[in-house]
Amino acid sequence: MHPSARRLAAPTVTAAGAIAGAMVLAALTAVPGAAATAARTATAAAGPRPAVHDAADTAAEQRTVRKFWTTARMEAAEPLEAPGTGSRHFAAAASALLDASGASPAAVAPTSAPTSAAASASTQAAAAGSSAYVSSRTSGSSWTAGGTIARTTGRVFFTVTTGSDAGRNASCTGTAVTSANKSVVITAGHCVKLNGAFHANWVFVPGYDQGDRPDGTWPATTLLTTSQWNSGENMNFDIAAAVVAPQGGRSLTEVVGGQGVAFNQPRGRQTYAFGYPAGAPYDGSRLVYCSGRTFDDYLSSEDQGLSCGMTGGSSGGPWLVNFNQSTGGGMVNSVNSFKYNFAPSWMFGPYFGAEAEAVYNTAQNTGLS
Repeated sequence: MHPSARRLAAPTVTAAGAIAGAMVLAALTAVPGAAATAARTATAAAGPRPAVHDAADTAAEQRTVRKFWTTARMEAAEPLEAPGTGSRHFAAAASALLDASGASPAAVAPTSAPTSAAASASTQAAAAGSSAYVSSRTSGSSWTAGGTIARTTGRVFFTVTTGSDAGRNASCTGTAVTSANKSVVITAGHCVKLNGAFHANWVFVPGYDQGDRPDGTWPATTLLTTSQWNSGENMNFDIAAAVVAPQGGRSLTEVVGGQGVAFNQPRGRQTYAFGYPAGAPYDGSRLVYCSGRTFDDYLSSEDQGLSCGMTGGSSGGPWLVNFNQSTGGGMVNSVNSFKYNFAPSWMFGPYFGAEAEAVYNTAQNTGLS
């Protein structure tokens, strides 16, 4: 890894900092006995086996985590210092686990959120103002058109548990996606685990807007990431997911809807990236986006790049293909992961191949018999 590359897992990293975003499967409740074993066995038999970590797996723990995240704590969430970097962070990835020629493309469609007067007005506004959203936008502009993306994307908050940042509260970005259990959030690997330990007090706040939590605070019951990120923090596999607990008898995508997901897709596609950057000139209060065509990283990783000025706190935010500007729906095909200090206008995200698909499948089957 280039010595000037750094991660942007936390909210107030400088604009010259590096985004190291991996998607992590997060769920704060353990899968009960036989169901957990069956889901994990099925995933292992099919190919790569993700790392799975139990989080807030009781109702009492979930109440404690929700109570912990006061507005003041969210606003005070601090940036993380990147761990020491080395070649292991850009270890060569086996092509069979990335864009292998024999891998079959797979895609899952978005899920619509329940219709409300506010959502309807938002969608109409998006359609009316769609001309403002052009095919290439690199500066990192506020998303004001509403739609599905404004409800499914949110801030992720957690407490770091090890290293020099142990005890600090920090933030990333995550996305609710269509899933069998209706409870999966996609994010970056370093947004669930860093310096060898999983984060604590992990919650997802969809639709976060200047401190408002229009659709609640969702604690994770289970956190998941790729085996490569789990064992060596390999930046090529900075991918994770979380499974979140239901609230009021309703699951996450029943409340906010879900973006689609896509794996083993061609590179170089038109892409929209979203996040909640909190490093200057941003403050983490609004959803921000960039758009353009991706390109291959020719320096250290096997990631794809996108011209984008988002900063720390945007890690884990979704990269969407087949994005519809009018509805705000698309398919998650990567996440904000890292930047090189010497190239702050470029952001990189991991390729969604077999490992990412295994994380998603394990997450969406968590809790199902």
